[in-house]
Amino acid sequence: MIRARHRRSRRWSRRPRAGSVCALVSGGLDSAVLVGDLLRRGLDVQPLYVRAGLVWEKEEIAALRRLLRALRSRRLRPLAVIDVPMTDVYGRHWSTGGGPPPGFFTPDERVYLPGRNIALLSKAATFCALRGIPSIAIGILEGNPFPDATPEFFRALAKGVSLGLDASLRIRAPFRALSKADVIRRGRGLPLDLTLSCARPERGRHCGLCSKCRERAHAFRDAGAPDPTRYAAGPAAGGPAPAGALRASAAARARTTRVAPAKATRVR
Repeated sequence: MIRARHRRSRRWSRRPRAGSVCALVSGGLDSAVLVGDLLRRGLDVQPLYVRAGLVWEKEEIAALRRLLRALRSRRLRPLAVIDVPMTDVYGRHWSTGGGPPPGFFTPDERVYLPGRNIALLSKAATFCALRGIPSIAIGILEGNPFPDATPEFFRALAKGVSLGLDASLRIRAPFRALSKADVIRRGRGLPLDLTLSCARPERGRHCGLCSKCRERAHAFRDAGAPDPTRYAAGPAAGGPAPAGALRASAAARARTTRVAPAKATRVR
């Protein structure tokens, strides 16, 4: 009797390596604490920066490299940088240099980069599948109002990329119940002075005038921690906003594409 052979299906992605994770990183506070947290858990961490062509990226990458060198862990792999250009889609947007960044008093929900996490995570998933990294960690915080930052979105995207890449991939947002002040408290002992969170940095210094600088300064205050940041000017530096700052803020809000829901969706 001849038995039919069971045809083995082809495997399209590498087998996952247990104990490894890809951390989507910028040069900011959330990324620094995310990487530190993952290392403390004993995981092998692959930091990944996705370059999109935004105005702050050159200085952000420089700050990120300094930060990762300072962490000094054998479980921390060299920084990988991949490109997902968005300038052709965004056009003349404040994030691409098409105007001043959102001002100091601009609400967070007005600072929207459409499709940001879709672009970051889809190519990051391919990067991970080719290297056998089974999960992606992203530093989304509580209260993020944008539609591509919800648990439902992360679950749906993880399912889609897992099917499309023949790889079991998880997208993890371990800080989604934390505020930025909570993250700063969690990161005590890390070199947070080396991080950069600014929409228009100059020679490694925070401008002190944009909404990202306001978020950073207020988070250190709310955490009850000294702020080690060098701000060039504005309220974050302890001075008044220049006369044109409020006008620039209003102009930036008018130009910002706002697709997020009118009512902020709290991420639980």
